[in-house]
Amino acid sequence: MALVEYALEGDIALITLNDPGSLNAASIPVAAELKGALERAESEARCAILTGAGRGFCSGANLSAEGGGPASRQGPGGLDAGGALATTYNPLVTTMRELSVPLVTAVNGPAAGVGCSLALLGDIIVAGESAYFLQAFRRIGLVPDGGSTYLLPRMVGRARAMEMMLLGEKISAKTALEWGMINKVVPDAELMRAARGYAEQLASGPKSIALIRKLAWDSLDNDWSRQLQAERMTQRTAGRTEDFQEGVLAFQQKRQAEFKGR
Repeated sequence: MALVEYALEGDIALITLNDPGSLNAASIPVAAELKGALERAESEARCAILTGAGRGFCSGANLSAEGGGPASRQGPGGLDAGGALATTYNPLVTTMRELSVPLVTAVNGPAAGVGCSLALLGDIIVAGESAYFLQAFRRIGLVPDGGSTYLLPRMVGRARAMEMMLLGEKISAKTALEWGMINKVVPDAELMRAARGYAEQLASGPKSIALIRKLAWDSLDNDWSRQLQAERMTQRTAGRTEDFQEGVLAFQQKRQAEFKGR
């Protein structure tokens, strides 16, 4: 059984974490399969959806030795709980940030530990009413990873990020929406329909969708001058696409544009 399922539905890649018995706990094999699925989506699709099978999105790292948790990684100086970050998880989350197609995360049930990071790396984040977000690391004496210490202060501000990371309490989908962490909360039964609705809009959009997401991610690190220059250079790229020509022509002809992603 694949730990990560991949299905191409038209122009949308549906990627599903597929270990429902563990609430889709992350492991080195899971991370490797997920990275491969995302790279495949870049070559085949115009948008990707990431979700979890069963009752959970991702319950965090599998802490058993079999699951590739910290206890299984020994370095020359003893236990190295960060070893798998350098070799596996950091490349995965970097791949997610730098995707050439937009990513929708459909969060069902718990998004805990590194699972919280995976959920928050979506460009559009949709959660079911039963979903919750949990920075669980302090509960086992570790620090947040998967990019959480980068993402959370920028998404919800320092005070709320500190609250999540230092106290390790569950943040409900409703609260996450109020805090600006996510885009939408829907009844659990409507989660995938809502996620597909977003994905269909993104997949039918112009080539500039990918350029927009890159500009937005880069803005988290750029100062004013660098971001203005990035806009200038990216606009040049967008203006040379077939979709820009189609968009202008459709506007002139007073019709709906038919973008091809080129």
